[in-house]
Amino acid sequence: MVCPFDMALDRELWRWMPDSVSLHFTRTGFIDAPIDVDLCRDLNNHSDIAAAVRSVSAIGPRVFGYACASGSFVYGMAGARELSNCMRAAGAAAAVTTSEALIRALDAMGVSRIAVATPYTSALTGLLCDFLAESGRTVVAQAGLGRDHEIWTIPYPVTCELIRAADHPDAEAIFVSCTNLWTYDILGLLEAELGKPILSANQVTAWATLTDAGVVAESPLHDGQSLFARAA
Repeated sequence: MVCPFDMALDRELWRWMPDSVSLHFTRTGFIDAPIDVDLCRDLNNHSDIAAAVRSVSAIGPRVFGYACASGSFVYGMAGARELSNCMRAAGAAAAVTTSEALIRALDAMGVSRIAVATPYTSALTGLLCDFLAESGRTVVAQAGLGRDHEIWTIPYPVTCELIRAADHPDAEAIFVSCTNLWTYDILGLLEAELGKPILSANQVTAWATLTDAGVVAESPLHDGQSLFARAA
């Protein structure tokens, strides 16, 4: 996993992994700035990401994931594809970004109308909605926290209320963005409460990389998370 410099949730990504899988994390360089559109554009630095790929390529990972939602959707669908192409050019046998993983998960589950829940500023949330619209989805509702720092410190109860605020009767699913936002323990609970799939950035990244590695079928169902049950 290639992660942004401030990734704090390595442990959460491990929770989706079957026993046969090892994760190896590498990070991009430090940037002293708030989490806003400008920072996310800086996180889209191809040289930095290529160097991160090469730093662990000697052990021959089967697949690389770029575990950052905003850093991969900030330049639209073409920008996300360019990032995965950059990782392959740097030596990755296979590569996928969080934003590409989201589109693949929505395709696999047949979701066309979606609600969006983010910890981001409104400008960054707007770019995510633009990305989803470019993919052919209709964003029927959105909610954000306006947070531009230390997203990993947001507690589960706040995230639960955020997801509830984003829900809409027309939404076939809800996407919870940001790989630095804890979600694992609440996805199944909110699915049962709201009656629809709840997808998160780390969840779709784990699912897509496991799929590309050929081991997603070995994964457990993860406490009612329908992505693994319906899109394996």
